[in-house]
Formats: sequence, structure tokens, C-alpha cells
Amino acid sequence: MLMAIDEEFRRFKQIREELNLTQAAFAEELGISATTADIERGRTRIPGQVVKELLRKYHINPLWLFGDSPQKYLYADKVFVNPKVVTVDNAGKDNIVLVSAKAAAGYPNNIGDAQWFEALPAFTIPLPEYRNATFRGFQVDGDSMTPALQSGEWIWARAVDDWNAMNDKDMYVIITIDSVLVKKVRKEKDSSFVNLISLNPDYVPIRVDRNEIREIWQVNSKLSFNLEEDKTEISLQGLYQEMRELRQEVKKLVK
Repeated sequence: MLMAIDEEFRRFKQIREELNLTQAAFAEELGISATTADIERGRTRIPGQVVKELLRKYHINPLWLFGDSPQKYLYADKVFVNPKVVTVDNAGKDNIVLVSAKAAAGYPNNIGDAQWFEALPAFTIPLPEYRNATFRGFQVDGDSMTPALQSGEWIWARAVDDWNAMNDKDMYVIITIDSVLVKKVRKEKDSSFVNLISLNPDYVPIRVDRNEIREIWQVNSKLSFNLEEDKTEISLQGLYQEMRELRQEVKKLVK
């Protein structure tokens, strides 16, 4: 019996550590007035309300928590991957927080830390396309998504609340327990795994269990500083237009 109780405390602490939350932050998430220290030390049993919150927020199987099942997670039809922290401006509107390539390295470890996010630069875009949703800016790092995204560019991404809302056509920013990745997503049928696909064929797909995914952001638009590519595209469009005009002239001559 004592071993089962010890397992309960150990697994409770394991959940917190995997979420990279402090004892105080974890207590706030679970609605506990103090920290979770007494539970982790075995001084207090896990309250029923906390067990309920662990299931509701993190899909933790109560039977696993108490050592009676090897299945750690329980999933309903919906899996929620919404942002853990959202900052707002003076008017109460959601900010667009900017996550640089350097800051992205610390994102997973600070995913529940409001102070960390508040220290990042943030702004709002006064356009209708950026209303009624939460957006975040991420800086692209590397060439895995070329030619669509170049290293150093910024992408604006909208928060995804529901796992089932994803499709295999759009690009997403995937926040796992240890990484920030920009990929396309292909779900595996009858499986909790997904494949994260790069556009650059030099990169092999990354297979990830959805248990490891903390947040999902759908890429909405990008900010590029590479005008040379834009010039090339404009030149091609101009050439295409000239060919159309030439074709029309030829048709007139034939008539």
C-alpha cells in the first residue's frame, strides 16, 4: 500500500516536471492555494479536484496516476492544444508576441510562465484579418521549409484550439515538450502519432506522439526581407503578361 502511495506522489511530480512548471505555477494551474510541494513530498494526498483538473487540462488518466494502469493519457474526441499564456494590451486586446529564433530555444521550458512571455516584444496589427483570434509571431530558423519560408523571415500564426482542426495543407508551428518546429502535419489513421513534414526534401519527416505536443499555431502570413525573390516573381509575372499579349496579337494576325 505504501509503495502505491509513493508512486502517486512520484507521478504527480513527473507531470509537473514534464510541463516545465514550477511548484507554484503548477499549483495555480490546478487551483491549489499553496504550492504542490506538500503533495510531492508525500505529506498530502492528491485532492479529488486536482485529479479532475489533471484529467481536464492534461488528459492524465487517474488510474495511471494512482499506479493502477499503464495508460498515462485519456483522450476524448477533442485534444486541446491552445496557448498556455496570452498577453494583452492596455485595451484588453490580445497582443502578438514575437518569438525570435533565440527566444524559441526557451519557449518549451517557459510555456506556462506568464512573466517570460510578458518580457518578449509584442504589438498589435490593426487589420480585420488579425481580429477575433490569438496570433503569435515566430522567426524562421533554418532551411527545412524552403522555398516557402526562408531563414530569418517572420511568420504570423493563429492559435489552434482543437487537435481535429488541423489539416495536411497548411503549415503549422508545433510546440513540443522540447522544440519549436515549423512544419506541415500529416496525421496517422487510428493513431495518436503525427508526422511533421518539411518542404525541403533533404529533411526526413519527424514522427511525434500528440502527447508531446503542447501548442499548435496555424501559419497565417509572413514578413520577408528578401526582396530579390519578390523581384524574380514580379519579373516572371511580367513575362507571362507579355506572352499573353503577344498571343493575342498573333491571333489578330491569323484572322
